[in-house]
Amino acid sequence: MGALERAEAQVAAARDDPDGRLSLIAGVFRGPTGRAPRHLPFRRAALSFMRWQARRGVLNPLDATPPGSVWWRAVNERLLRDGCETVSLLGGLPGEPSSEAVRQWLTFSANPTSRNWYRAHNASIAGGYLQHRDLADAESAPERFFMNVALVRVLYAHALVGAPRLALGRLAPLGRVLGDPRLGMAGVFLSLRRVLPDRYPLARDVERYIDEEQRLGRMLDYAVIVPRLQALYEWSAVELAEPRLLELVRDGNPIYAWPYEERHVWHTGPMPFAARVLGRVTRPPRVG
Repeated sequence: MGALERAEAQVAAARDDPDGRLSLIAGVFRGPTGRAPRHLPFRRAALSFMRWQARRGVLNPLDATPPGSVWWRAVNERLLRDGCETVSLLGGLPGEPSSEAVRQWLTFSANPTSRNWYRAHNASIAGGYLQHRDLADAESAPERFFMNVALVRVLYAHALVGAPRLALGRLAPLGRVLGDPRLGMAGVFLSLRRVLPDRYPLARDVERYIDEEQRLGRMLDYAVIVPRLQALYEWSAVELAEPRLLELVRDGNPIYAWPYEERHVWHTGPMPFAARVLGRVTRPPRVG
């Protein structure tokens, strides 16, 4: 059995078991021998993102009550498969890396830094988004909106470490600490539990969910992240060696399974004073 075939078998065995999925991603950071002390601290961020998905119920079996999400399950499986394939390759099973994301995971394994972790993790996430666009179209409108929010958040967390001036402007020196996946602060961006509804499927319209977003999350999204969205996608496309990411944004508006004509959801009315101040001090640098 080759590395890819082994990974696919592992993922298939855990397909209807959310706890089994969590065990698989945790095992990626233990490596082929079960001992990888330099990699283990990065497990925290990966588990934070996946535990949030499990709590929402999107990883539930499709015959459960309520059922899981076909799209979320597929995107999650892409991350699991890439990680498991990497461990199998490191363990000596035959094969070449099946994707750029697996190459990034191998680079992280050889040199476990924060930036390399984001390159690997986000390459798998972006690959899953791009691979399963057809499944995304079948989800509800609010779910499709939050798919974009989730992608924006993981790309922004990566930029905190890899391009802190883009992410935070004059507060750039704080970026590497806020985005370090080994520390608890990264969970603010990756768990998404303070941003997205904690149940699936969603029953109300998008505007209701936006209005109910917690104040801190709303300030971060609309005062800090939205003004730099186009530049964030452009930087991420280069950083992840995935130019197709540019197909998911238009004029600074995310358009993954979301119509450009409804771009008003990415903008808001007058912001409170604290948000305006935060927006000014983190203003992104001008791009020539």
